[in-house]
Amino acid sequence: MMERFEQAEALLKPQRVEVLRQLGEPRSCTEVAERLDQTPQWVYYHVKRLVEAGLVTQVSQRPVRGIQEGVYQANARSYWLSPELLGRIDARGVRDELSLGYLLDLLQDVQSDVASIAAAAGTEVEIDLPSIAVSGEIRVPPHRRQEFVADLRTMMQDLFTRYGGADGDAFKVAVACYPAFPKETPV
Repeated sequence: MMERFEQAEALLKPQRVEVLRQLGEPRSCTEVAERLDQTPQWVYYHVKRLVEAGLVTQVSQRPVRGIQEGVYQANARSYWLSPELLGRIDARGVRDELSLGYLLDLLQDVQSDVASIAAAAGTEVEIDLPSIAVSGEIRVPPHRRQEFVADLRTMMQDLFTRYGGADGDAFKVAVACYPAFPKETPV
């Protein structure tokens, strides 16, 4: 997770994102340059900025024509901007469970938790960590939203009571409902 402005600034340039994608596996600047149809100097400039930001690491060196060529690799499979980077912009502190502000607060908490878990587990196993995800679409008429939330709360409380013992793996549960907008299809 990127927690410093310098990291975000280093990454949020399209050409660096492309370089970083190439460094998902260990590669030299020359190898990346060939893949991106760029010069090794151009790639090295961007790799150097990514290394300075702590997003890429030199993992080895190898001799090439009398010099030592660096081999680099991205430090993670994915990078998330920490919600704490900006903090909460809207200081109203919305606590209405039916508001988008409440959902945004919840998503910020989930994002922070998941990023912390992945960072603690390391890049090799993050994809294999046990988790449970359920997704679907429902339709709730506006006049029944309060009733739906009450039913959802009752159902969740039942699950918390049924599975809230001390045995087994601990999981946090977050349920989010938001408007389903149709995805734009490319023309």
